[in-house]
Amino acid sequence: MASIDSRLEPFKKKMECSFTNFQNELAGISAGRASTGLLEPIKVDAYGSTMPITQVGTISVSDARTLTVTVWDKGLVKAVEKAIRDSDIGANPMVDGTIVRIPIPQPTAERRVKLAKLAAKYEEETKISIRNIRRDAMDFVKELEKASEISEDVMHRLTDEIQKLTNDYVNKVSNASTEKQKEINSI
Repeated sequence: MASIDSRLEPFKKKMECSFTNFQNELAGISAGRASTGLLEPIKVDAYGSTMPITQVGTISVSDARTLTVTVWDKGLVKAVEKAIRDSDIGANPMVDGTIVRIPIPQPTAERRVKLAKLAAKYEEETKISIRNIRRDAMDFVKELEKASEISEDVMHRLTDEIQKLTNDYVNKVSNASTEKQKEINSI
């Protein structure tokens, strides 16, 4: 990506953050393969609060269809098992001491359709977020021009940069979503 005007850098960072969040959401969608990203969004009730599963144990991939969580505190094993069971990943965890094994089920055709719709929903929400950031950036540039801090020509150049940046991120989101959809439908 070409360098952008330094005044637009905060908006670029916000768009990058939206894209990163989108990638994390996609990682949480199981396409029938074991991935640590599948469990990372899960929250566990532990020590009187709700915390990410990564703060109570180590997630690892045993094989292509099995995840394991090695829980650090034996007293939290049941809470981890419950959190996984209550999540929307459609898995049935098995406890073996302080290790929780999670076999990843092969998604049914109906489940694949739901997963594809979920990926599309995440895609649309992210695109909306990026477009809202674009709107804020455009308003910022218009305010600079209105306050005579930049000329009209600079304003037009900056709005073109903002639009190009927006298009780049929207395309990245679309491409990532298309790849996830292929992954979901290829299993």
